[in-house]
Amino acid sequence: MKVELRRLNDAVHFEASNDSGNTLHIDGSDAFGGQNLGFRPMQMALAAVAGCSVMDLVDIIKKYRMELQDIRITADAERVDAVPAVFKKIHLTYHLKGTFDIPKLERALDLAVNKYCSVGAMISKTAEITYSYEIEKGD
Repeated sequence: MKVELRRLNDAVHFEASNDSGNTLHIDGSDAFGGQNLGFRPMQMALAAVAGCSVMDLVDIIKKYRMELQDIRITADAERVDAVPAVFKKIHLTYHLKGTFDIPKLERALDLAVNKYCSVGAMISKTAEITYSYEIEKGD
């Protein structure tokens, strides 16, 4: 795995690219000399936990043969009041639309968040990761 960052201005705005040619922008806040032109690094880490877990969740839901029509995640984090300001708590809320067998869905969530998500496994060394879910009935 490899990513490359290229500076786009004379401050802290960067474009990251991966070996597949995908890109994303990284920048800092005004207070840090940035212009808010991209994700901040800790926002990327939070998005990575949410993204990693939801990819695993979608895969498990398919294997359990449940009907997933739509899904989104809200990720909230608290950081320690120190340097470095690592995450101390992360809560993921999964907003699902579809038809689900609740015990299977709860097992899928547990596996996705607590067993299979590699990013979560790394971040859980410093942060407590919790989750909840809400279901909207499918069409």
